[in-house]
Amino acid sequence: MASDGFQPLDEKLLVDYLKATPSLAAKLGSHFDHLEIKEVGDGNLNFVYIVTGPSGSIVVKQALPYMRCIGESWPMTKERAYFEASVLQEHGRLCPNRVPEVYHFDRKMCLIGMRYIEPPHIILRKGLIAGVEYPLLADHVSEYMARTLFYTSLLYQTTTDHKSGVAKFCGNVELCRLTEQVVFSDPYKVSEYNHWTTPYLDADAKALREDDMLKLEVAGLKSKFCERAQALLHGDLHTSSIMVTPDSTQVIDPEFGFYGPMGYDIGAFIGNLILAYFSQDGHAEKGEDRKLYKKWILKTILDTWNLFDAKFTALWDKHKDGSGDAYLPKIYNNPELQLLVKKRYMANLFHDTLGFGAAKMIRRIVGVAHVEDFESIKEAVKRSECERKALNFAKTLLKERRNFHKINEVVSVIEYLGS
Repeated sequence: MASDGFQPLDEKLLVDYLKATPSLAAKLGSHFDHLEIKEVGDGNLNFVYIVTGPSGSIVVKQALPYMRCIGESWPMTKERAYFEASVLQEHGRLCPNRVPEVYHFDRKMCLIGMRYIEPPHIILRKGLIAGVEYPLLADHVSEYMARTLFYTSLLYQTTTDHKSGVAKFCGNVELCRLTEQVVFSDPYKVSEYNHWTTPYLDADAKALREDDMLKLEVAGLKSKFCERAQALLHGDLHTSSIMVTPDSTQVIDPEFGFYGPMGYDIGAFIGNLILAYFSQDGHAEKGEDRKLYKKWILKTILDTWNLFDAKFTALWDKHKDGSGDAYLPKIYNNPELQLLVKKRYMANLFHDTLGFGAAKMIRRIVGVAHVEDFESIKEAVKRSECERKALNFAKTLLKERRNFHKINEVVSVIEYLGS
């Protein structure tokens, strides 16, 4: 055990820990002779255990002091567990139907015990690779984003409450700096951790590093990411941070949570849907071209933004006379002015969403951590063809996002390039 009380748990130590933790022991039935423990931490950072006992199952997640996918050569703060638990609790309060309940948090052990999201839930990314449609996905994710972003912003909060939240999450600086590095810096320079489908994308990666206009746009996005504390973000809202069935959606893994620009969360989700779209040709079996499935993904992209816009502005209308300090009712009491404010706010948020979504796409093709959507395409030539289409679209979107005014315009370009 480290001097700070931290000790990595293996299965035996985990059982001892569960026995000594009443809130978790009760969920398992307080019988420990026949526990089933399965380690499922296939992500980049943590140990994750599913523990099943006589009365039910729980998930136990422990942060490690290094980046799991790299090893001890890339140290990582264990304190991220505190911020993950804090986001889960706050977002769970705001949108309980979409966030797993936290049963226990141990700051010294950097350990969270939470609800086990039971089968048939699967990771959304795996469902998208398999070609499964989720008819409620856009409705559920737009609800989660609208509620968590609105209620933690100055549209609803006083500056006092908002700054208190900002101050709390400023401590998650190490994971924010990791994002700064892998999303906004490394893809645009030579970095030891960058990789891509070589040799097929060698010229594409080189062109990216030499694109000055792209670098200017990325610099603006990085500035917003670092400087704009707009709302409490999930911070890593990609399709592997969501578990789904056709009628249920649960958002997990918010360890990158911080107060930042709303468009970063929305863009992360939409950008990953776009990656899934461009990967589909690589997953099509003989005699099956996935055209109908690609149309479903496009509809989901369209619906996600439009539903988010409608739900977010509805919350704004509902609380327009409330305590939010962004637009004081005594100043913005003219209906025409209120409409103008909303239009400008949502237009800026839309362009932020497109920019951040494009940046997230680029890093997943030429940066350190790629996505299974492409990586599971075994034939390198076919994989690179899919990746190149996605990369070219992302570059266009990043540089020309202000020329798009509605999501259907974006979807039309995706469909054209992906056909």
